[in-house]
Amino acid sequence: MPSLSRRSLIALATAAGLGLAGCAGSPAATPAATPADSAGATTASGQVLQIGIAQIVDHPSLNDLRDGFKEGMAAAGYVEGTDVVYEDRNAAGDQATLTSIASAFASKDLVVAIATPTAQAMVQALPDTPIFFAGVTDPVGADLVASLEAPGGNVTGTSDFPPVADQLKLIKEILPEARTIGLLYSSAETNSHIHADMVKEAAPALGLEVKEATVSNSSEVAQAAESLTDVDAFFIGTDNTFVSAMESVVQVAEANKIPLVVSDPDSVVRGALAAYAVDYRAQGVQTGTMAAQMLKSGGKAGDIPVERAKDLELSVNPGAAERMGVTLPADVLARADHTVD
Repeated sequence: MPSLSRRSLIALATAAGLGLAGCAGSPAATPAATPADSAGATTASGQVLQIGIAQIVDHPSLNDLRDGFKEGMAAAGYVEGTDVVYEDRNAAGDQATLTSIASAFASKDLVVAIATPTAQAMVQALPDTPIFFAGVTDPVGADLVASLEAPGGNVTGTSDFPPVADQLKLIKEILPEARTIGLLYSSAETNSHIHADMVKEAAPALGLEVKEATVSNSSEVAQAAESLTDVDAFFIGTDNTFVSAMESVVQVAEANKIPLVVSDPDSVVRGALAAYAVDYRAQGVQTGTMAAQMLKSGGKAGDIPVERAKDLELSVNPGAAERMGVTLPADVLARADHTVD
């Protein structure tokens, strides 16, 4: 398995066009495509596809979904600047900005909605535009689709339904004596509630008691973590609010020697102990492939079944383990897909 330094992983993300922001200081939106960007771009029918891509915050895992979508489209023959023009927008965590982005995308041929809050805003505002979501934990529970098999309407996409049982087993592997976990999540995010419920359902079978703390915005993250310093381990699921303020949780975890296990690999680069998570780049490609198939067939998005992510990755940070007072078992290190030095 590859061993990558913190700098190397960040460099790889940068090379793929990713940023490491994701806090309140993120830009409200990236620039729209300009006329020069689309000059000469035509499809076989003589039309340029106009695709809007919206995401809730600027974060490497979400950026991987965005870039992976474009990669999947390109592999299917839709070349950026020749067959398709993309307009990328980032709401910087602001719901009102998401609503404005949705209005601006009303004339697009197709919209890509990254993460649950974004998908909810796009679906509500754009009833006649094909929408492909990515990074949505529970599309049914979020009221985006009628069912995974038959979404209905103009919406489909891919789900990052979390491998909760495996994530909790990872905590027990690293810390066999663990009895309590501190579950941190945002009360304002539907996906976070769903993931939290799954954790609370799966934990008893592994002999784990769940204590929880919720926040409504990123300014409350540090205080929430500090309220749970009597637990054996912290766990954060697919939560945009906590991910945007990950460094605050890492500081609490290190100060109190509490291992921090998360659900996205970039948070491991930023100081968390480990993550068993979806490969978001691969899920983006998967979503792009689905969209390309619809565009070529002329079908409806709502007739295409929702797909779950196919690839999972284990990321570990031995340095973080030392700072949090634990040692990563040899077998966990051996099967890690990514190791942060």
